[in-house]
Amino acid sequence: MNELIQFLARTAPALASIVAGPIGGLAVSAIAKKFGVEDTVDAVTKAVVEDPEAALKLAQIDLDKLKAEYANTADARDMQKIALQQSDIFSKRFTMYLTVFWSVAAAAYVGFITFGVIPENNVRFADTILGFILGTVVSTVLNFWFGSSIGSKEKGEALRK
Repeated sequence: MNELIQFLARTAPALASIVAGPIGGLAVSAIAKKFGVEDTVDAVTKAVVEDPEAALKLAQIDLDKLKAEYANTADARDMQKIALQQSDIFSKRFTMYLTVFWSVAAAAYVGFITFGVIPENNVRFADTILGFILGTVVSTVLNFWFGSSIGSKEKGEALRK
């Protein structure tokens, strides 16, 4: 597996991070399908290393993944553009209202967790909810309004080249 990840890191960086991560099995399956081999790490590694056009095939998988990510972002931006063209003030400002609501809710919850007294039996629940709010809600709101780190990653790679 290590040999596969090293090869992917050189040819398809986005795929390498997926294979090395928790959903690596799905990425290995996608690569196996692209190369027409058995769905095992050993078979995929052998196929990738022995195929002279491996970099091209892997780059295609990488490109398909990036296209899907950009299409998702474009849909969110288009939704906001259409909402801003409506005459209904609530529709125009819905994402702003939603952002304010979750920002206030997150700040209130963090304040309560920090300064409030939590019964000992409920500490795990409080921690789980805090993780959800900070890891999902706040990051989603920030990504919607300010974009994700994909652009920063690409700029860094371009500067390195």
